[in-house]
Order: sequence, then C-alpha cells, then structure tokens
Amino acid sequence: MDVLDDILDTLALEGALYFRTDFSPPWGVTVPDYERVARFHLVVEGQLYVGFADGSNAVLGPGDVVLIPHGRKHVLADAPGREVPPLETVLKEAGYGGEGVFVVGTGNSSAATQMICGHFNFRDGGDHPILRSLPEQLVITASMRARQPWLDEILRLIARRMFEEGAGSRAAATRLSEVLFIELLRSAVEQGAMPGSVLSALRDRQIGRALHLVHARAAEPWTVERLATEVGMSRSRFAERFSELVGLGPMAYLADWRLQKALSLLDDTRCSVQQVAFRTGYRSPAAFTRAFAGKFGKPPTEYCRGLA
Repeated sequence: MDVLDDILDTLALEGALYFRTDFSPPWGVTVPDYERVARFHLVVEGQLYVGFADGSNAVLGPGDVVLIPHGRKHVLADAPGREVPPLETVLKEAGYGGEGVFVVGTGNSSAATQMICGHFNFRDGGDHPILRSLPEQLVITASMRARQPWLDEILRLIARRMFEEGAGSRAAATRLSEVLFIELLRSAVEQGAMPGSVLSALRDRQIGRALHLVHARAAEPWTVERLATEVGMSRSRFAERFSELVGLGPMAYLADWRLQKALSLLDDTRCSVQQVAFRTGYRSPAAFTRAFAGKFGKPPTEYCRGLA
C-alpha cells in the first residue's frame, strides 16, 4: 500500500481551479479565509505581490507558485501599498461570472499579471498530521522548479491546458492540479518546511514500515509493543522515534486514522455503524460511537442522517 495515496484518498483530496487572470496595474485583491482548503496561485506572466496573514510577504515572477495550505486570508496585488478590496467586490465590479478569463483593469497590457488560481479541498472533518504539518505558506520559484522536474512538468502542463481553452482543457487541468498537490508536498519536505511530517517518517526504514502496517491493516488490534516487534525496535525507542518523526504517538496516530477511515466509509459507502465499527478495529459499535462523537461532535447515526 502507498501510504500517501491512502491518506489523500481517505481525506478525499479534490482539486478545483477558480480562473485564469489578466490583471492590468494598478490592481489588488483580498482573498478571504476559507476552511479545509489549500489555495495556490501560479504566475504565468507579470509580477505578483503576496501579503500573508502572519505579516510576511513575497514578490513572485513568471513561473513562481505559492501554496497557502490552510486557506488563510491573504492579499494579492501587482505591488505593495495598493488598495486591496475583497475578492467578492473585485469579481462583481469586473462582471466575472466564472467562465473564461478574469479581467481586471484596462491599463498597461504589457505589465499585466496572468495567473492560474485554484485550491485543493478535503472531506468535511478530514484531518491528518500531514495537513497539520504544512507551513503557513510555501513559495516555489522558477529556479527551484528547475531542480524538481516532476513538479516543473506538472505546472507546465496545467498552464498549457488552461491557456488552450479547448474541449476538456479545464477538466484536464483540474485533474493535473491534484497531482500538483502531491508534488508540492514533496517539495515542502525537500525544503525542510515540514519537519515531523508523515512524508519524512516514510523515509525512515522502521517507522515507514510501521506506517505501512497501520494503513494496510488498520483494523488489527495493534499495540505499541506489537508494532515495535514488527519493525525490530524496542518498545521505548520505537514510541520515541515514531513521535519524533510523525508528531504524535503510534496509538494516537492509529486512533485518529481509524476515525478518518470511518468517516470515509460513512460518506462513500453508506455502511452501517456496526459494519464501520468492525472494519475500523473497534470492539463494539458503542465504543466506536463514543470515539466518533468525541472527534466529530456528533454520533455516527446523527452524522449519517445529515448525509441523507
């Protein structure tokens, strides 16, 4: 089993592209907070100033891409110091209805900023240490792309598809954007921007093996001792090393992951509560119900009624 595939499938990763822009200076926009999404902006032409919620900022040029993993509010402009009205206001004033190119201004077309903007969203309630370990923002420059051929090629393909505007181009770019998220994760690890993440842990021979076991056989009655034995480590050293690399202990990770799998089963297969409890390793439906309600704020039966 590929652990990253299992994580992203269970969290229901889905890419979405908002628009392709053609913004002539001067321009500025404030993008609001939005939960459970990771936003990205790829600069194809021109210059982009990005102001982040923590007070930091960056200036991006052609080929650069910024990922804002936690849907935080941020400012986009052609230069610092611009008026930055809310995105909704800019959309309304531009008369943009969601189709074609989002055009703002009629100024110097040679200095226009052309971007591809989109986001990645996850299942309602979806949670995992890999998402929590993502930085507040991640900037990938054109020069950094040159050292990461897979990421570079995916970004080039997305740009080509979005600028083609032929049949199926947008759908193809959207599917490619999901691959983009995976490559951005890998880039974050390589930059050292995700210390204590599952991706880093997977590179460790023994802890990576333990994660594969948990994901492949989540319903088994794992204990710290049993996992440690499986990977050839002492109990204390295994627990310490797992916590160091993953960010939480092995049993806490297992408990959280079982509930994420349960959420996925309830959403995607409409299994009964008893079936889900059995398939995710709980000894009884009652024990599962208590754990589910503690994590998601409502019992699974009530959650299922909301899906009907």
